[in-house]
Amino acid sequence: MDKRPLGRTGLTIAPLVFGGNVFGWTVDERRSFELLDAFFAHGFNAIDTADSYSMWVEGNRGGESETIIGNWLARSGKRNDAVIITKVGTELAPDKKGLSSKRILQAAEDSLRRLRIDAIDLYLSHFPDPDTPIDDTLRGYEKLLRDGKVKAIGCSNYDAAQLREALAVSASQNLPRYEVLQPHYNLYERSSFEGELRDLCIAEGLGVIPYFSLASGFLTGKYRSKEDLSKSVRGGMIEKYLNPRGLRILDALDAVGARHGAKPAEVAIAWLIAREGVTAPIASATSLEQLESLVRATQLELTQEDLDQLTEASAEA
Repeated sequence: MDKRPLGRTGLTIAPLVFGGNVFGWTVDERRSFELLDAFFAHGFNAIDTADSYSMWVEGNRGGESETIIGNWLARSGKRNDAVIITKVGTELAPDKKGLSSKRILQAAEDSLRRLRIDAIDLYLSHFPDPDTPIDDTLRGYEKLLRDGKVKAIGCSNYDAAQLREALAVSASQNLPRYEVLQPHYNLYERSSFEGELRDLCIAEGLGVIPYFSLASGFLTGKYRSKEDLSKSVRGGMIEKYLNPRGLRILDALDAVGARHGAKPAEVAIAWLIAREGVTAPIASATSLEQLESLVRATQLELTQEDLDQLTEASAEA
């Protein structure tokens, strides 16, 4: 499978990243192993997780996803084939939150232990931390990079002003810089990335790995009325998409899918893969059938007519 350079990190990844938020949540360790085995068998190589996954599940404390991935890496022997992406910054406890140098160094050790690896390939600031100066954050990363415990750094959920400030501090103080952005971006959620933020990423050569590529499952086409929301544990996150624009997007996905014999989710991911500035979207699967659908999405070649129809249907007023 063709790989794409991940910005200026020196890492190369397939055009789809496996979202590890489902590990320890909607799939147990055994099924997680099956999914990762199949994912890598198809030639994919990048896994995204975070130290906070999946603390929202009753009885979990965070770190469950990293632990499952670490166990899989140890069992499969695939460490040298895998690009491991994880994140820091979400509050795990009153004394475990934010992006101070001290917190980053502590969290990295915890993640390395759970992942059972010597170095994190890509370490991301999960959310901006308004209480910590960006130079303090970057000095924490500087030590991790110098010690060989992290290979590259990036950020998630930063807007254009926040990313521009971080890049400026890196340049002025000769500190490591964010080389990858993980934004919330899909056919429905477009405005927060397109425009100034995307232009900045392209100009600065950042890799871009969008999350919620299927809008929490809405773009699969399974949810077309409020009665459908009970189909998934994510149903409550999807109701906001059930409006005229959302239904217009589903109609376009259906139309394009019919021309290619493809499912709506496959078309939605193929649109993202083709978008300017995007390196590889993140998507998860909870079954081998869903995983095969993700594979087909990366093989789907949309025409310019297809792309235009989807882009126009999803345009925001």
